Amino acid sequence: MSFVIPAPAAASVRVAGAADGALFPVHRIYCVGRNYAEHAIEMGHTGREAPFFFMKPADAVLALEGGELPPVGTMYYPSLTKSLHHEVELVVALAKGGRNIQPENALGHVWGYAVGIDMTRRDLQNEMKKQGRPWSIAKGFEQSAPISPIRPAALCNIAADTRISLDVNGSLRQDSVIGKMIWSIAEIIAHLSTAWTLAPGDLIFTGTPEGVAAVERGDTLTARVDGVGALRLRID
Repeated sequence: MSFVIPAPAAASVRVAGAADGALFPVHRIYCVGRNYAEHAIEMGHTGREAPFFFMKPADAVLALEGGELPPVGTMYYPSLTKSLHHEVELVVALAKGGRNIQPENALGHVWGYAVGIDMTRRDLQNEMKKQGRPWSIAKGFEQSAPISPIRPAALCNIAADTRISLDVNGSLRQDSVIGKMIWSIAEIIAHLSTAWTLAPGDLIFTGTPEGVAAVERGDTLTARVDGVGALRLRID
């Protein structure tokens, strides 16, 4: 097969511990909104509402290196915003897809887990909300999905007390546990599969706890999910 213009490189993420340098190919990026009660409250909402989703393009991933104290990667401060916010999230990477997946079968579709940050142009998001317009411009820009290497599910121990955290310049900003998610990983996969046909290579950002806030050029962010990994990046 030939193309009339050069085909873009496939978006991919590093795999933790892959000695052969194997990569995880990215198909789509789904994100869950307001999936921690305290974050919903700080955004002006309450209650266990039905989950809602938005998407980022696959090439929004900023694949970073891993390790206990990972090297510091770089993210460029995006255009058109004066309020760039961090949202640390547990990321689920799918090995199998399908439609109408039942919650009791959902975890069997998972290849592994990673640490991600849903970077958000908050001022643009707020303006789009006021105007009743889509807020893709606030979520789907280049490098808006920094992500650690994906760790195979068999090597992760995701439990209710698994800690998720983010600090900026050594100061703790977000600190919670996975058990505080309103919708569990299995429920998220099941809900998503009723609206889209999920596929191998899909990434799911599962929501962020409270404590989201703005970052500036020169700030260094460190995000962690215990037993999964960590990432570090500097805003340039």
